Amino acid sequence: MKEFKIMEKKKIEEVFSILNKTWPDAKCELEHNNHFQLLIAVVLSAQATDKSVNKALNPLYTQYPQFSAQDLVKMGEEKFLNTIRSIGLAPTKAKNCLKLANMLQENFDGKVPLNRTDLEQLPGVGRKTANVILNVLCGMPTMAVDTHVERVSQRIGLVPATKNRLEIEEGLLKALPKKYAIKAHHLLIFQGRYHCTARNPKCETCPIEHLCLKRGVVTH
Repeated sequence: MKEFKIMEKKKIEEVFSILNKTWPDAKCELEHNNHFQLLIAVVLSAQATDKSVNKALNPLYTQYPQFSAQDLVKMGEEKFLNTIRSIGLAPTKAKNCLKLANMLQENFDGKVPLNRTDLEQLPGVGRKTANVILNVLCGMPTMAVDTHVERVSQRIGLVPATKNRLEIEEGLLKALPKKYAIKAHHLLIFQGRYHCTARNPKCETCPIEHLCLKRGVVTH
């Protein structure tokens, strides 16, 4: 098996120090007014952009600022589907969100449980979604591996090349400097979303270019 070079720990610390200065406002960009709204926004964001989710949900949240699990159950699947129709995989997501809202009502008094076991039992909620919720709402040092985190962490050389997202998550948590652990996945997302893009990454103006291993980057 081919061996992949991994960045030294000292350099990893420097990477996150620079990213922290580059993206001081890095945070979850899904708009929400309560725990339930964040949960359904994260569920809806699978294979969709945060921007598209915010755009679809904004009219609903404007009309019902504290939109809750109870409100979604009352609203019903068809009306909710019409609200989110512009988002990818909308029919499946509407179905899951309604099941999720019903389960919260029946088992958790309408509240979002803030532990991994209960979260991952909810329809449409997997490990990545649970990691986002625990990080944003509880300040836990979790690592939600989305496409940006997967790409950037391997391109930089923070973890070995792999398609296994759990391996990426575990590798990053092991490599991360503790002081950046809570914010780290937001920093990697911002770097991937706005700078280290899948196509044509802006290497020439990248603040960590001198540290990056540029794994898989094709230079012209």
